[in-house]
Amino acid sequence: MPDDRKNLGHRGETAAISFVQTKGFTILETNYKTKIAEIDIIAKDKDCICFIEVKTRRSLKKGLPKESVTYSKQKKIILGASIYLKEKKQMNSRVRFDVIEVLEKNGSFDINLIKNAFQAF
Repeated sequence: MPDDRKNLGHRGETAAISFVQTKGFTILETNYKTKIAEIDIIAKDKDCICFIEVKTRRSLKKGLPKESVTYSKQKKIILGASIYLKEKKQMNSRVRFDVIEVLEKNGSFDINLIKNAFQAF
């Protein structure tokens, strides 16, 4: 089961990357890892650096995918983002935290981009 979930997550991330590219985003990094967090996608949308968490599901039995981006997960993403910004010397950049919900239905993906899904506190 975990391998199947991991595979679903990977396919969802791949679909999400293609989706944001069609929206004009430039991909900067995928699966950016720090000791604190992994950020699924880091992309540029015009003059804004977007830190994007991708959540993929097959059903809504456990709620909407975005509902699994908990407060503690948000804190980790924000810390990971600040590490990235320092590392790339981009501390004065405009940033945004987005969530992409991916719902797999019969082998195809229904994708929902939620811009400004949460804020750095």
